[in-house]
Amino acid sequence: MSMTGIILAAVIVGGTGLFIGIFLGLADKQFAVEVDEKEEQILGVLPGNNCGGCGYPGCSGLAAAISKGEAPVNACPVGGAPVAAKVGEIMGVEAGEQVREVAFVKCAGTCEVAKQTYNYNGLHDCVMINMMQNGGPKACTFGCLGEGSCVQACPFDAIHVVDGVAVVDKDACKACGKCVAVCPRHLIELVPYEQKHLVQCSSRDKGKDVMSVCSVGCIGCKMCERVCEFDAVKVTDNIAHIDPSKCTNCGKCAEKCPKKVIL
Repeated sequence: MSMTGIILAAVIVGGTGLFIGIFLGLADKQFAVEVDEKEEQILGVLPGNNCGGCGYPGCSGLAAAISKGEAPVNACPVGGAPVAAKVGEIMGVEAGEQVREVAFVKCAGTCEVAKQTYNYNGLHDCVMINMMQNGGPKACTFGCLGEGSCVQACPFDAIHVVDGVAVVDKDACKACGKCVAVCPRHLIELVPYEQKHLVQCSSRDKGKDVMSVCSVGCIGCKMCERVCEFDAVKVTDNIAHIDPSKCTNCGKCAEKCPKKVIL
């Protein structure tokens, strides 16, 4: 190949590269999407779990909502107070006090204390079993089905089925609420991390009927309600409930409970 041919090839290649570079540069400016600096900063401090516990489609969705003022700076349940404080700094507002929450399973009906009406061998899915005869093999139609739909839903490995009942690891739980949403019997609720006394039952049956299917169920005797000095315990529909906002964790309700169903 002659020197002229080499030079011509180099010019063509170089010219082509220059043209493509200019074209891409112009296209980048023409089709550039304007990015909110605050949104990018907020996304940088969010945990990145994309669990959806905040109610938005992942951390990017929440970051966009916060930057637009559509969501509070403490909307991330996983990040908690530390992340809320950082987001508040970015937005120039106070994050406010945030109470750490954890999931709590309102059932203590383990295999030893809860009766079963039949044996089940099949797909391990609480939603499906709840639609079966009598709502599944457990005699108590309010109790934990123990098939682990909540376990599969948890992105933090914070809940496991132990002896037929779902149990939450308080320290691993991030209060994303996915287990709450998936439980077909609505046995799981979010409670303050510091709350020491909670009722491990959700049966609304009368005491006699409760005892016929589970030896540790709440019988609605109101002993806990009578002994509480702070009006924190109420028995409604045969089941006791403790109001964390009024409870002082004195423990008197737990001491008086004849079935020892108050954790």
